[in-house]
Amino acid sequence: MKEEMTSRERVFAALEHKELDRFPRQQWHLPYVGMYRKHDAALIEEKYPADFIGADVTYGPSYAEGIVGKKGKYTDPFGNVWTVGQDGLVGEVKKPQFEDYNSMKNYKFPMSLLDKADFSRVNAGCKKTDKFVLQGTMTNPFERMQQIRGTENLFMDLAMDEPEIYELRDMFHEFSVKEMNMWANTDVDGVSFMDDWGTQIALLINPEKWRSFYKPLYKEYCDILHAAGKKVFFHSDGHITAIYPDLIEIGVDAINSQLFCMDIERLGQDYAGKIAFWGEIDRQHIMPFGTEQDVRDAVDRVAKALLIRGRTGIIAQCEWGELEPLENILAVYDQWNKW
Repeated sequence: MKEEMTSRERVFAALEHKELDRFPRQQWHLPYVGMYRKHDAALIEEKYPADFIGADVTYGPSYAEGIVGKKGKYTDPFGNVWTVGQDGLVGEVKKPQFEDYNSMKNYKFPMSLLDKADFSRVNAGCKKTDKFVLQGTMTNPFERMQQIRGTENLFMDLAMDEPEIYELRDMFHEFSVKEMNMWANTDVDGVSFMDDWGTQIALLINPEKWRSFYKPLYKEYCDILHAAGKKVFFHSDGHITAIYPDLIEIGVDAINSQLFCMDIERLGQDYAGKIAFWGEIDRQHIMPFGTEQDVRDAVDRVAKALLIRGRTGIIAQCEWGELEPLENILAVYDQWNKW
């Protein structure tokens, strides 16, 4: 066991599979936590302080209106109107903007999000902390395309290889490349982007289509960030075993995925030491409905599966919202400390 490290040193050690004093940790909140469980979040942070912090930044003006996660409707920065059936949930887009591609010609893309963003406080904030500064981004091209085109429409476009789908992709990609370059030119330690790619049993689209259509986008983001010395974090829900090797190939340093949808032991055998596992513990069944012992057993399963060949590439992360008992969340971090 090494002597006590700073949070930044600890996260870098995990990402680079080096010896560390304990596993770095991070908690993710669904909107419900900010509305109704702030006290629990503060208690967890006091007992098990996170090793990560975000940057102090203000994005520019956009279409955004309303409150995310509040029952009713809100508009996201790209102009998509979301319907929320219950406080604390993200909701879903019920009526996409581009139900036909003629409407895309009149759409004004909100580049003002970046063109008028205020990054002036970012570097000073990075210098003031010994935590690992990880910045989330607005880059999730697959999900943005679903939201603005409609999920069923988008899947049909991809299957039929409609020419307009390339124009739509490139519109979002231009935004994302600019965003990645902006963050690459700051002092943050790492940058994250995401897309939810899996069902419970497989990828949402043919893996070969994913490789030809979306993988080159992600590779460009990784290349931009790595050229600037940043670590790359990627999140995807669902069963994504088919693209794990691709994410490693393009340079993703840490991946947050639903381990319990997949064969955790096989993931460890195949990929321990090649990528850091950024969480997680099963948030569909065990975290909300299991006992405290179930949670501890789940942590032990992940640890035994992924801590092989002397690798340390694990971040103790879990996501929670309305249903997860406080004792289950605390048990995640306590059990990781035992390892």
